Amino acid sequence: MPKQPFDEHADQYDSWFLRNRNVLESEVRLLKHFLKSPGKTLSVGCGSGLFEHLLRTGHGIEIRFGVEPSEGMARIAEKRGMEVKSGVAEALPCGDGEFDTVLLNGTPSYIADLGKAFREAFRVLKPGGQVVVADVPAESSYGLLYQLAKGSDSWEEPYLRKIAPQHPYPVEFTRAANWRTTEEKAGMLTRSGFVDLEYAQTLTRHPKYSDDQVEDPVAGFDRGDYVAIRARKP
Repeated sequence: MPKQPFDEHADQYDSWFLRNRNVLESEVRLLKHFLKSPGKTLSVGCGSGLFEHLLRTGHGIEIRFGVEPSEGMARIAEKRGMEVKSGVAEALPCGDGEFDTVLLNGTPSYIADLGKAFREAFRVLKPGGQVVVADVPAESSYGLLYQLAKGSDSWEEPYLRKIAPQHPYPVEFTRAANWRTTEEKAGMLTRSGFVDLEYAQTLTRHPKYSDDQVEDPVAGFDRGDYVAIRARKP
């Protein structure tokens, strides 16, 4: 995960979610869908720990351990009660078979070698453990919109201003991202040894209207702007 944008703009990350509270809650509910009784859980690229805090305080789901390369983000997560180790997804500073669940929430687009990251998740999971991968798919409305913003390096291009949400995702983060399709991620998980893939999605409205109300997750990955994949280590 590129370190610089998240170190320099750590406050912007939380601020964007807190200005888009219905989007935030929709994404939290998507994670909750796959995180019932998760056991000992590692959040890879935990960022500021915002999602982990909301899952713990609002839904009773405990995610105490994190790995995060950005010092600025890690400090915020630690203030929210997490134990955070410095590291990257491709080389987790954790032992073999240490966790029941590994969560990669919003991080796949910022991981250079995602296949290696999935192999690392496989390594640190116990047999029968699960990985939960949630992100914006490249083929989704958000993915396409973010790619346009990345190409323009601004939300001020006239056409983008007409179709963007009221509070768009900071361009500093779109600039650093490498959006992948759900099918690409599923293929990498399978090649890493995971089985029994399941899918759920949320944010099924156009991005301009996705913050109008909270959505509960639905099965599949054919229309959501935020998609989660759960897979199991045999």
